[in-house]
Amino acid sequence: MYYIDNEIFNIKRIRIRVLEQVAAVTPFQDATMGPFPYFGISIITIEDQDGNVGEAPVYNSYMNILETCLFPILFHCNDVPYKEFYPRLYWAIRNEGFKGAAAALLGQVDMALYDLAARRKKVPLYRYIGSSKNNVKMYGSGGGTNYTLHELEKEVNIFINAGVDCYKMKVGKDFGTKISEDIERVKFVQRLVGKNMKIAVDVNQIWTCNDVLKFIDAVGEENLCWLEEPIHSAAYDQIEVLCKKISVVVAYGESERTSKIFPTLVNSGVRHLQPVPTQIGGVKEWMEVRDLCENEDLQFSSGGYSLYSAFLMTSAKGNSSIEYLYSLMYALEKYFLIKPIWEKGRFYLPEIEGLPVRINWDYCYKENKIVRERLWEKHDVPKYNPVVSM
Repeated sequence: MYYIDNEIFNIKRIRIRVLEQVAAVTPFQDATMGPFPYFGISIITIEDQDGNVGEAPVYNSYMNILETCLFPILFHCNDVPYKEFYPRLYWAIRNEGFKGAAAALLGQVDMALYDLAARRKKVPLYRYIGSSKNNVKMYGSGGGTNYTLHELEKEVNIFINAGVDCYKMKVGKDFGTKISEDIERVKFVQRLVGKNMKIAVDVNQIWTCNDVLKFIDAVGEENLCWLEEPIHSAAYDQIEVLCKKISVVVAYGESERTSKIFPTLVNSGVRHLQPVPTQIGGVKEWMEVRDLCENEDLQFSSGGYSLYSAFLMTSAKGNSSIEYLYSLMYALEKYFLIKPIWEKGRFYLPEIEGLPVRINWDYCYKENKIVRERLWEKHDVPKYNPVVSM
């Protein structure tokens, strides 16, 4: 295992490149958002003074937070070890809040720094963080609320044929107003998969407790491996009431940007935690949730840009898994020169330095796939000057 705490990051330049959106395999919609006919990715590249680079997916629509909070510290903390460096980044976003985009951006920058550190050591990132296995279980995700039954069947069969044993589908159609239709769609998939696959459902927070009870009465608790974000993620009192009324495992965590809130979810009765590595405030914060799940014997999974974050899940014990939202993620793979291999229901990570994904930048430039690019160098960014909140 390598320890990042003593790593020195003397940053020379930072680049953000926004890639052209790709067409979704199937236009995708959930309870409250969509349809998404296209999907994209933006990449931050951090380069140190010796020419080593680290990359990670990044939000491209919050440049003000990056430029005012994070970049001044990244560029002007020469010869400061990570154990002192990261806290300065962390507290620089205090006035932006630890529950929104600023925390997610912090985590994205942190992942790029981990990538840079592992590349300098010339080891895969999963080994850098102490994992000895190069593979992780994957669960299939999709089943948009806009899918026809034929589209549902086609997607389910893709996952079955790939050896996946769990499929998560969306419910809560039309802002939760079509529960009867949700029930019929879930029953249709149950008949399709039989004993070949378990089913989880994702409500995206739109139902009430009574809606959940109506749904469960119809489909049966025993037929669901988990129920994801059934009611509003901030309604902890209602989450607790619901968890006491039902026996199916309830999952939350994708909406959270800090590990500090996860014990509250556990105390409310949540038995499946889902921190998203590219949306939580750093690698160590994700690991705190991982350790919480291990200590409390909880189910554990992660989503987001799953090919990037698979390295983290290799460090989790038990039957932990990575979400693969096929409809949106698969089309992005044309940009990847190297990526994890999907085989027999698992992702197998390549033995490359750093993250298990490499963007094919030669292809992107040659085919004009970069729709926007920005570059910052040290002389472009003033030192950090915090603004006092009132």
